[in-house]
Amino acid sequence: QVQLVESGGGLVQAGGSLRLSCAASGRTFSRSFMAWFRQAPGKEREFVGRINWSGRGTDYADSVKGRFTISRDNAKNMVYLQMNSLKPEDTAVYYCAATRGSNWGGGPDYWGPGTQVTVSS
Repeated sequence: QVQLVESGGGLVQAGGSLRLSCAASGRTFSRSFMAWFRQAPGKEREFVGRINWSGRGTDYADSVKGRFTISRDNAKNMVYLQMNSLKPEDTAVYYCAATRGSNWGGGPDYWGPGTQVTVSS
C-alpha cells in the first residue's frame, strides 16, 4: 500500500522556520516527481513546489520562492520542505504528493493526509 506521511508541522512565529518531512512507503519514488501543496482555510489547494527525481530540478510558487526549499533523499524515500521567513499567510495544511512516474503530466497521483502549519503574527 502506497503511503505518504507528512510530519514537522506546528505553530511558529512570523519570521521563524519549520522543516516538513514526508516519508514515502509502499513503493520506490526514486523516479517520481515529489511535490508540496497547501490549502488555507476557505481557499483552494495550491501548488507550493516540486522536485524532480534527481533532485537537481525544482520549481516553486512565486509566493514562496526564495524562502522555501525542497530537497529529497531517494535512499530513504524522503522529501523535505524547509520553510524560512514564515509569514502568517503561509498558514495552511501542507500536503506531500508524488507522481507515479518520472513525468509531471497531469500532476500527482499520490497524496499524504497533510500536516498543519500555523504562523502567528
